[in-house]
Amino acid sequence: MIALTLAEIASLADGDLRLHGGDTAETAVSGAVDTDSRAIAPGGVFVAKPGETTDGHLFIGAAVEKGAALALVERPVDEPVTQIVVEDVVEALARLAREVVARVRALGRLRVVGITGSNGKTTTKNMLAAVLGEVGETVAPVASFNNAVGAPLTMLRATESTEFLICELGADAPGQIARLAGLVTPDVGVVLMVGLSHAGGFGGIERTALAKRELVEAVRPGGVAVLNADDPRVSAMAPTAEARGVSVRWFGEGEGAQVRALDVAVTASGTDTVLEVDGERIDLHLQVLGAHHVKNAMAALTAAVALGVDPRRAAARLERVELAERWRMQVMGSDRVRIINDAYNASPDAMQAALRTLAQITGPGERMVAVLGAMNELGDQHVEEHQRIGLLAVRLRIPRIVVVGEEARALYLAAIAEGSWSGEAVFFATADEAYDYLADELRDGDRVLVKSSNAAGLRLLGDRLGEAFS
Repeated sequence: MIALTLAEIASLADGDLRLHGGDTAETAVSGAVDTDSRAIAPGGVFVAKPGETTDGHLFIGAAVEKGAALALVERPVDEPVTQIVVEDVVEALARLAREVVARVRALGRLRVVGITGSNGKTTTKNMLAAVLGEVGETVAPVASFNNAVGAPLTMLRATESTEFLICELGADAPGQIARLAGLVTPDVGVVLMVGLSHAGGFGGIERTALAKRELVEAVRPGGVAVLNADDPRVSAMAPTAEARGVSVRWFGEGEGAQVRALDVAVTASGTDTVLEVDGERIDLHLQVLGAHHVKNAMAALTAAVALGVDPRRAAARLERVELAERWRMQVMGSDRVRIINDAYNASPDAMQAALRTLAQITGPGERMVAVLGAMNELGDQHVEEHQRIGLLAVRLRIPRIVVVGEEARALYLAAIAEGSWSGEAVFFATADEAYDYLADELRDGDRVLVKSSNAAGLRLLGDRLGEAFS
């Protein structure tokens, strides 16, 4: 964080400053801001956020031991550290982030990119960060820091030397993207796609589209909206951008896109495509598995070009990205038994893409195994969408479908109803039971996909399998 005095922070946070030790109102603080006491470094700011299962105020002592210079709290705590008492630490965090970004932007070099979409945000963010990081100092979210807490924490990492700030913007209800994007008014807004992820919270896919459009509405006049030409709900956002003086750059497969993918081939060693960028053809080999990641790469490249990066330089950097993110199409195990751990998140679109990737990378003499858990936040479409995935798995002729968890039972029932032989699909209530089965079942030549939403916990099952068959 840029250096601010305690008085400035208290004023920005609309809080009551309670000094400790030798601190004065003019004492400057410039350490990193975090809600995790374990991540605090000397001089840092600890945000004591109340949570559903615990309370950050209980960890202020631990943060002080790590060297915290300041605690942002909702109630005073008897710990030896200066504290600023506010009504709502999340709101205070947002106000602080807005001011820090505004001050860095006023120096004239910072440009901000916002990224949203039902799928692909984190992968696209990581790809774009890799490209921009070679051009200038770049700040991007850790993991999936894209909510009311994570996004401001990312923003607060900006300093006077930061040239690019990438903000991943997620939401599970209307208005959340508008609030977060409004803190930084992006120069470039990227909308990847509109799908059923979080549809339950939004109340349907059309309301999801309206929520994603909030990013386009937040891009500053003269900025750029990077839109997916192949998604009609995204392409419908173009008039909103143009009405605000925001230009549109398209990525996709259609002829109208400035960045197009002409051919896509997926193998066990990666994903190959030919990109056409403003009429110029560029060969691209991604180490990241999956045809769906070509879209993410195109989005990242389109945003980078909008920021002045040479497209060939951007493509060359994309080719060196080895992993989209932990637990996202992460290749584990060995050549003998290959584990693809993609169990950090799952929507119907992402689940379908992962299953098709499994089919594409499994060669002659090899066996496909799909280990599938629940997709969350689908609302009243929960059963129907799980049934669709069960049908797809069978129709892709996956010979071993392992379904884990009661929330995914509809997927299992659909698979056995559609299946052509006994034992094609099996069900286990817990990940431990599934592991015991798979430890005996997997054999040389198996290609295993582990896919579920984060809450289902199968990412840890994927880790166990990866280690067991390494």
